[in-house]
Amino acid sequence: MKFDTIVDLIREGSSVLDLGCGDCTLLRRLAEEKGVLGRGVDREDHMIQECIKKGVSVFHGDLDEGLKDHPTGSYDYVVLSRTLQMVHRPAFLLTEMVRVGRKAIVSFPNFAHVVNRLQLGILGRMPVNRHIPYQWYDTPNIHFFTYRDFRVLCEDLGIAITRSAFFRGDKSIRPLAPNLRATDVCCLIEPV
Repeated sequence: MKFDTIVDLIREGSSVLDLGCGDCTLLRRLAEEKGVLGRGVDREDHMIQECIKKGVSVFHGDLDEGLKDHPTGSYDYVVLSRTLQMVHRPAFLLTEMVRVGRKAIVSFPNFAHVVNRLQLGILGRMPVNRHIPYQWYDTPNIHFFTYRDFRVLCEDLGIAITRSAFFRGDKSIRPLAPNLRATDVCCLIEPV
């Protein structure tokens, strides 16, 4: 996926808040390709320093505390890329994202992918593969959820999924049995 889908979903000249922005690669790309006015949030000091070196606006923040420093509707898009499974309160964060942004984009690993199911079902061990490269004891992932779980959570929260893209590795796949076939999912969401 490598951010291509996220870049495609964002309109030119938009304002973007990137949560868990890492080294700001996505924000820099959005600024260069789409003229986006972006800001990042991360909790890792070394990542914040990387963003500053790249000239990207970033501040230190803990996503588990929400987005209280951001007024309602203050961004066109709020992005959370491969981070939802790492926060303690994913439902709270999704609610905050659609409060602060007019639209939000969430990408995440789909733990129901067939390879993961086989590793757990046949080997009796937590999945470790190129898409989930961590052992159970050193993984940053604290919530293991599926695309179907995400859909149900969004329904419960009154959040609409207006677009979804499915991937096997970096390759886009058709939405045929995505909960079984997709290693990663990217969704555009909005409040209902």
